[in-house]
Amino acid sequence: MSEAGDCHSRQQWDEESLIRQAQEDPAAFGVLYERYVDRIYSYIYYRTSDRQEAEDLTSRTFHHALRYLPRYEPRGAPFSSWLYRIAHNFVVNWYRDRSQRQMIPLDELALQSEDHLPHPEAGDEEREALLAAIRRLSADRQGLLILKLSQGLSNAEIGQIMGRSEGAIKQLYYRTLRALRRELESLRKEK
Repeated sequence: MSEAGDCHSRQQWDEESLIRQAQEDPAAFGVLYERYVDRIYSYIYYRTSDRQEAEDLTSRTFHHALRYLPRYEPRGAPFSSWLYRIAHNFVVNWYRDRSQRQMIPLDELALQSEDHLPHPEAGDEEREALLAAIRRLSADRQGLLILKLSQGLSNAEIGQIMGRSEGAIKQLYYRTLRALRRELESLRKEK
């Protein structure tokens, strides 16, 4: 097995042993918390555009995870997928409770994920057009882009979080990118 494969196996085993330890001793959950808190907070912040709400929902996510950790079973998905799924559900409920249209600070997403966005050498005008097109997407499609571009998750991990198959996520991502491309072409023609 390659050195990278050994490292991945050790990391996975380390995570599995941490989970088992935390299932028996909640004090051990702190290591898992430290490993994932920044990623979960970032995901929630991009979905809510509100630091205070993101902090609250991140706290709720980890409180819920700690409470239900004794019932957690890996089922072939990484522990982070389980945490993202919990966070996703809290965000969905947060929007349902507030009945407000979702706005994501996509300017920050673009700045942090420039290497993943189309036309990386694009000027400010083209970047603004891209962000405007992204803002017109449905909440699911915006969430998909955040998980894919900002969080760097695989289609399988995103599928676990969004409750869809890996194939459905691939298709949604492809359709989302095509829709963005068409929108940008339309905006260019208008100029």
